[in-house]
Amino acid sequence: MNMSSQYWPFIILIISMVAVILMISKLKIHAFIALMVSAMIAGLLSQNIAAMPGTPSLIKAVELPMLEFGNTAGKIAWVIALASLIGTAMLESGAAERMVNAIISILGASRASVALLISGFILSIPIFFDTVFFLMIPLAIALVKKTKKDYLLYILAISGGALVTHCLVPPTPGPLIMAENMKIDLGVTIMAGLALGIIPCFIVFKVAQYMNKKNVIPLRVAIESNEAGVIHMPSLWMSVIPVILPLILISMSSVADVLMPDNKPMWISFMGNKNVAMTLGTAIALWVWARQKNYSGSQLWEACSKPLEIAGIIILITAAGGAFGAMLGHSGIGNAIKAITANVHINLILLAWLLASVMKIAQGSSTVAMITASSIMYALTQTMEVMPFHPVYILVAIGFGSLFVPWMNDSGFWVVSRMSGMTTSEALKNFSVTVGSLALAGLIEVLIVSKIFPLV
Repeated sequence: MNMSSQYWPFIILIISMVAVILMISKLKIHAFIALMVSAMIAGLLSQNIAAMPGTPSLIKAVELPMLEFGNTAGKIAWVIALASLIGTAMLESGAAERMVNAIISILGASRASVALLISGFILSIPIFFDTVFFLMIPLAIALVKKTKKDYLLYILAISGGALVTHCLVPPTPGPLIMAENMKIDLGVTIMAGLALGIIPCFIVFKVAQYMNKKNVIPLRVAIESNEAGVIHMPSLWMSVIPVILPLILISMSSVADVLMPDNKPMWISFMGNKNVAMTLGTAIALWVWARQKNYSGSQLWEACSKPLEIAGIIILITAAGGAFGAMLGHSGIGNAIKAITANVHINLILLAWLLASVMKIAQGSSTVAMITASSIMYALTQTMEVMPFHPVYILVAIGFGSLFVPWMNDSGFWVVSRMSGMTTSEALKNFSVTVGSLALAGLIEVLIVSKIFPLV
């Protein structure tokens, strides 16, 4: 095919996506390397890239991905690093356990599964899904030892609640990079993710209840004692404020943009800036951690080294994904999709969901699926004169699509199956099917809500 053909960007897209999938899934190459190499492949195959005028095309194919990597890292690195610190501080100080226990206490033991669902939903905003599951599975085991039933329900409730916010609500890396890729206000993204996550959470809970009645999973793992844990947990207020304060401040700034676009106070803009809001939440979380553990300043910062190292890897992967997505945009894929669908009605929300789900099934990572799909969809929306609904609906659809369907190439699948004691077959029949229903429920909800409340 001629490289000047209008279909050539599709060839670039296919080759680049196949390269990512093969390197991550088959060759087991680290996602950071796979994404950066694929970004350079996209650059080498692209023609007439407008960026970096005067630079030879071969040099541009190598240098432009690096520039896009830096641009993405500059927007997300601080927030991801602080989110990692907040999550670790909440775990180590006992704040996360305090919050979960408070929810269980309020709802009662008979509604423990609902409490686990809500706890997973809240904790997965600043804490990564794997860590949330590690934290909460001992609670599920302790509960089933008391109730002698509903172990599968507890597992699926934790997973369902945590996965919703993991794929919809910043500062989790996937939703954060989607908001940056699609140039959507972070406060709008947070509010939309929280609001549109509630109904799918309810539906996935109903599916979990059905699975629990249909399939009995015995308790096969022993609960681990935590003798070195926090004896005196912090107050409930101090436990939750590191999570809710940044969300409130960022959302407040976004609401002010709508209510007073021409005279928005500077202090609201400053306090609602994502970097400032996350810094305040982190400062409180670290203070609680130091107080609970009786740490000196040097001991606290030494303890911060590990979560910052973990955050560094996540920043590398996420920023590389941003570079990969940007190079797909430079390839002209947006104009190509517009041209090929000019006389065909195509639902953008359904397309976004399908792109994310295909990438998820193919290579396993929800974050990579979100990065790739959001980059493609942003390139497409930029070619449209009028959008039928707010682009945040596309973002949420991508988030739900990135959940469909976890299986053996997904690290989260193995975390859930191994930590819960489920066999691979049991995890596929229960965890994978339940999360798949969550992804479908989310798609249906977004299709309906975008029609009723287009927000444009």
